[in-house]
Amino acid sequence: MNKLNIKRRIVLTGGPGGGKTTALDLFRRELKGKIVSVPEAATMIFSGGIDRSFVTEVACAQQVAIFNLQRHLEDIQRKTTPDGLILCDRGCLDGLAYWPHSEEDFFKTMNTSLNFELSRYDAVIFFETAAKSGQEIKSNNPVRNESAQKAIILDQKLQQIWSQHPNFNLVSSSESFIKKIMFGITTIEDVIDKI
Repeated sequence: MNKLNIKRRIVLTGGPGGGKTTALDLFRRELKGKIVSVPEAATMIFSGGIDRSFVTEVACAQQVAIFNLQRHLEDIQRKTTPDGLILCDRGCLDGLAYWPHSEEDFFKTMNTSLNFELSRYDAVIFFETAAKSGQEIKSNNPVRNESAQKAIILDQKLQQIWSQHPNFNLVSSSESFIKKIMFGITTIEDVIDKI
């Protein structure tokens, strides 16, 4: 692969309560010096004094802000570490699962396309919500407060979106957390080895 075509970017995503935030903290420690990370834009916004809204116009405005912040955070890390492997806590396409209108409307509003957004990342590591295997979901993220049923619905939407990536890696909810972490680290190291 031509060095110029390498994005050197991995998305870590999944439904609420999948262990993603805890996994990301462990990845940072285990792979220190090999990766740089991008924080989750939605968490930054919702923990910064803006409340989630279910009013359609407000929810749309929030998702536009999240999308743009996520994009800019990724761009900052790329400029800061031009050759580094960037591990993103969620990606720009996550907002599609929360968008109150059609998929077509999302891409028109964001002035992008599914193919373009997928092409921005080398790999996707998807942590399936623990709610899918009947486990209680606990989040280390205080702005995540979805019920188990809502977590399953969001997980299905997110998985449908991200599974279209050619290097989609599913970490099943039925796996032990240790196995999830090991799978994630192995996947990241595989991407590092290929670039």
